[in-house]
Amino acid sequence: MLLNKVLGFVQNLFLPLYNKSFVLKNLDFFIYISILLVIISSAYATSDTISYFAIFGIILTLIKLLMKPGEKFSMTTGDKLLLIYFMIVIISVAGSSLFIYSLKGFCKTLIYLGFYITFIHYIKDNRGKVKYILLVLAGVTMVESFQAFYQNFLSVSEISGWQDMSRLNPEEVMTRVYGTLKPYNPNLFGGYMLAALPSTLVLIYLPLLNKHIKTAAIGFICFILSAVSIILTGCRGAYIGLFAEFIILAFITYKFLKPFYKKIFLALISAFTAIITFIILSITSLRARVFSIFAMRDDSSNSFRFNVYNSCMEMLRDNFLLGIGVGNQNFREIYGLYMKTGFDALSAYNIYLEIAVESGIFALLAFILFLGCNIKRAVQYILRRRNPDVIYLSIALVSLTGMMIHGFVDTVFFRPQIQFIFWIMIGIIRVITDKGSKVYLYDRK
Repeated sequence: MLLNKVLGFVQNLFLPLYNKSFVLKNLDFFIYISILLVIISSAYATSDTISYFAIFGIILTLIKLLMKPGEKFSMTTGDKLLLIYFMIVIISVAGSSLFIYSLKGFCKTLIYLGFYITFIHYIKDNRGKVKYILLVLAGVTMVESFQAFYQNFLSVSEISGWQDMSRLNPEEVMTRVYGTLKPYNPNLFGGYMLAALPSTLVLIYLPLLNKHIKTAAIGFICFILSAVSIILTGCRGAYIGLFAEFIILAFITYKFLKPFYKKIFLALISAFTAIITFIILSITSLRARVFSIFAMRDDSSNSFRFNVYNSCMEMLRDNFLLGIGVGNQNFREIYGLYMKTGFDALSAYNIYLEIAVESGIFALLAFILFLGCNIKRAVQYILRRRNPDVIYLSIALVSLTGMMIHGFVDTVFFRPQIQFIFWIMIGIIRVITDKGSKVYLYDRK
């Protein structure tokens, strides 16, 4: 690979400097800190601040690649599909009628992909840190869960009315929590918690692996509290994603149980389903919120989305090959030419439609293939192996499932708080399933 030859040449030039520098030899430590700062700041800081931490890690990774002897690039099939997607996006940006707006959106895309490269190049040499990265994410998730319960207890009113109340009785109006994420938005918070919720599974399955039942029980409580906080957001797309996560999690858990415990597990699942159904039916505001999912045009929020979808389909028909260019500012300007009066929108409210509108159908195809390739590798690994890495892959797979299902009805996926979690989960799959990766001694097929 020509790039690796160039890297090798540059690394040899800087070898004397690298051998004498304490900082250069410990770049991984600073990269690790930057990754943790991205995770922690996502819950409290602005998008710009989160991006600064990510850029810091990207710069350090670039220095590492240029100066650390032996650093190389390797590409999986998924990486090649991602590269194809990225090249199509570049062409789309170059041909955009609003080049400056699209260039700003492209810079954000560049940061996300740079963070992905940063993450995989750190994790491939520090596999043991995956656990701690997920633990930090789980810790932030728990803090946000407590914040959600606190806001629900106070019955916050600032954003609690983000729902169609024209057909609701007062007792059917739900208080919608929004955590500490900026900008304050129940749907953003729901999407974030949906993406981060699976990280709390590390508090359950790792202790179970070491037969620490009490610790696992505490982890299970954390998982339930985080799941309930998603319910408190009132985000219906997150409800659907949460349901999908539970299904995938149930299948994975069932696979690794012994025959005797499988029967008990099925009984517990049936009881859990019955309890959840009872809760939904007995709480008036929650029942109204869940049933509104199926109201179609009778719910104003649903109807609004349908109108946006129709307008975006018209945009896609006129720009199906390369799209209009990436970026929310770019989208808003072009969307104004297609929107129905009174139905202004910041996005397509569907991540797949958004990608197609912004970068064309071939970019969408490349993205879906990239996603499918990584999911396939994760599923194959989980089905064939029994080692601690399966826990991390299961967490990543469940998280991706929730995000991608939620993405059918919302585009908070493109917010940095969720986007960085997405690339962390993809990175975990990329590194663990790499054929060159080592496995544990007791790994068996």
